[in-house]
Amino acid sequence: MNYLSVENLSKSYNEKVLFEDITFGLEENQKTAIVGVNGAGKSTLLRIIAGLEAKDQGVVSFKKDIQVAILPQNPVFDEEENVLEAVFSEDIEVLRIVRDYEMAIHQATIHPEKGTDISPLLEKMDQHNAWDYENQVKQILGWLGIENFDQKIKELSGGQRKRVAMARALVVDPDLLILDEPTNHLDLETIERLEEYLINSRMTLLMVTHDRYFLDKVTNDIIELDNGKIFRSKGNYTRFLENKEERQKQLSASVEKAKNLLRKETEWIRRQPKARGTKAKYRVDAYEELKEKASTKVTSDDMVIRLANERQGKKILELENISKSYGDKTLLDKFSYTFKKGDRIGIVGKNGIGKSTFLDILSGRLKADSGKTEQGVTINMGYFTQEETQFDPNKKVLDIIQEVAEVITLDDGSEITASQLLNQFLFPPKVQYNLVGKLSGGEKKRLQLLRVLMKNPNFLILDEPTNDFDLATLSVLENYLESFDGCLIIVSHDRYFMDRLVDHLFIFEGQGKVSDFPGNYSIYRDKKVKEEKSPASTNSGKATQTKAAKTKDKNENKLSYSEKREYEQLMSEIEKLESRKAVLTEEMNRKTDFSELEELGKQVADISRQLDEKEMRWLELSEREN
Repeated sequence: MNYLSVENLSKSYNEKVLFEDITFGLEENQKTAIVGVNGAGKSTLLRIIAGLEAKDQGVVSFKKDIQVAILPQNPVFDEEENVLEAVFSEDIEVLRIVRDYEMAIHQATIHPEKGTDISPLLEKMDQHNAWDYENQVKQILGWLGIENFDQKIKELSGGQRKRVAMARALVVDPDLLILDEPTNHLDLETIERLEEYLINSRMTLLMVTHDRYFLDKVTNDIIELDNGKIFRSKGNYTRFLENKEERQKQLSASVEKAKNLLRKETEWIRRQPKARGTKAKYRVDAYEELKEKASTKVTSDDMVIRLANERQGKKILELENISKSYGDKTLLDKFSYTFKKGDRIGIVGKNGIGKSTFLDILSGRLKADSGKTEQGVTINMGYFTQEETQFDPNKKVLDIIQEVAEVITLDDGSEITASQLLNQFLFPPKVQYNLVGKLSGGEKKRLQLLRVLMKNPNFLILDEPTNDFDLATLSVLENYLESFDGCLIIVSHDRYFMDRLVDHLFIFEGQGKVSDFPGNYSIYRDKKVKEEKSPASTNSGKATQTKAAKTKDKNENKLSYSEKREYEQLMSEIEKLESRKAVLTEEMNRKTDFSELEELGKQVADISRQLDEKEMRWLELSEREN
């Protein structure tokens, strides 16, 4: 039986049909992505499957007794909960036991003077065989970087909230995991760890994401939602594109054939005064079907838009010894750079490290604490921010764009109207006269981006431009940006987008340090992986190291907060396991029944395995601590 079955599912909003009578299923260990343009109904479909939204008709069913977890695009929390309470909020017994144990360990670490007795919790962990589960939970929290369990949800940034929501979904160890834009608001390092986790997991996945590298690496099945229907393709995203191209070719040939036949049939219809006979009536009906088929539109993402950018002078933008701090946190420390025409710079770094602050300084929205900023007189800044522009919901889509410009000049001297440009950015004429209030979130962000581009900037800053965009919009945007000859500055977690558009990186390393790397993200990542795998360099075979280098190595090798908690608790866990092993061994010496001895032997072997793992881990942490 399928883990998930969707049968004859339909959903409409007023006159807009999102999907009608769609049917599909997911088998065990299938990793499926739903793709389609903004407004096609991808997130709505996920919400209906998750039971968060009502359907018009159809059936959604799950295999009996499987655990289902959901990561919504915009996670909802009790804002007064702390991080630990939010992560362990599911009502599952073993999860409650691990939560209580983790909370007790956390409190004991913070307040060792209280001498908290955790022996009852250790017994519960033993009784429910929760140690392996607890170890798995620790790994998840570790690679997601969740350490401050006491912090309130209301104090978290968007990226931190996404991590907590991800942890909440993963710690239940689901059989089926539903993910809506899982990579949004995550930094590149966390995305890569999530990829690895999902690839190695046997979970069945159903997701919506615009991250093409993520789709290629994780999925083995693609469902395209297009004009209310679904088209399914086995394999990853690259295979899907190949299949879609072939489907488009077949459709184009079919439409062209229908058009040729339609011309002949139209001539026949003109000669007929009236379809009186059955044969003639049948032919008229066939003509109407042919007419509909011939009018089928064959879509293409291969659009190139080249606006005429204003000329740039010799001086564009110059930063000299720029510094910026918030409290005791340094984001920029004496950063200098002179921007040149044709610069295509990607900005990389963990969330909260200062990337968006840097963009605000570039755009002039924020002043640096110190340093010098000089703009050239010909600079025309365009800044697409993560903040959502609040449009008047009662205005038409076309009106919003015409407020910026009614006609735009292309680089060949020709002109394009606001309506034509909207059409090229996937707003067809019918949608252009819709009220903005009827647009989806992704469509509003597309409108926001188009307003920035229509200002015809020659210095373009894009802060997470791929969030909320569908793959078709990204293709159009990438085609435009490839021909953009001004300065281009991008912050994005979309590695494909970065690889295609930038040729060097600013790496935000923390404590105000920013390094310049020549190359795109994949080149940088490959170099970093090779450096991590290569053995420590030696000087003529001598293990020489300066005092400064020793200090640096020591600092880099220090235990993290979560590792310190783990280290402090491991000895107690080891003693508990040794005590349990001794009790079982003594019991084995008294038993004579073979089946009982066999069962006890299995328990002793399992405890021995746990002891080996924990002792090895304790030794590893002990060496680093000391």
